[in-house]
Amino acid sequence: MSQLTLYTNPHSRGRIIRWLLEELSVPYTVKVLEYGSEIKSAEFLALNPMGKVPVITHGDIVVTETAAICAYLADHFADKQLAPATDSPQRGSYYRWLFFAAGPLEMATTAKAYDWRIDNDNVQAVGCGFYQDTLNTLEAALQPGPYLCGEQFTAADVYVGSHIGWGIQFKTIEARPVFTEYVQRLYAREAAVRATMLDDALLTASA
Repeated sequence: MSQLTLYTNPHSRGRIIRWLLEELSVPYTVKVLEYGSEIKSAEFLALNPMGKVPVITHGDIVVTETAAICAYLADHFADKQLAPATDSPQRGSYYRWLFFAAGPLEMATTAKAYDWRIDNDNVQAVGCGFYQDTLNTLEAALQPGPYLCGEQFTAADVYVGSHIGWGIQFKTIEARPVFTEYVQRLYAREAAVRATMLDDALLTASA
């Protein structure tokens, strides 16, 4: 098996990939990069010129962007069933919500955090539309439950659930009952608990 390495920092979206790797239960190594130094080093910029984590290397393959890493890992380790089969009717929903979080949800919550103006003059030009429309759309997707693809837990739940959890914590996402119940269900998973403990241990060690 090719060496799988996660480049991360515990204060980053790398926590999403750590959680997914724990769900997959596959061997991997972790390289923690410090902000402002290692993360902008020539060695790391050769992997990701953006100078951002997370990044994974899998043998000679380099994957950046958190949603793309989730999709890659779920497909590569297809036997772990963290993505619907390619011929499943749920495959479209899986892709839809995985990239909904990377696009409209990320944009809407960032705009909320920094009080960026989205109104009738510019709403058609931004990727998320109105903030409430974004949240209402996500809420409707989660109401049938228990997961985004029905009964199957997928990498999309890891990605979307992380966004919702952080959004509630930092008040960029309203703590609607559907959102809080979904996040509580996800965070109770053994892999999620284990991943949090591993990343929190890194924080303690660096304190």
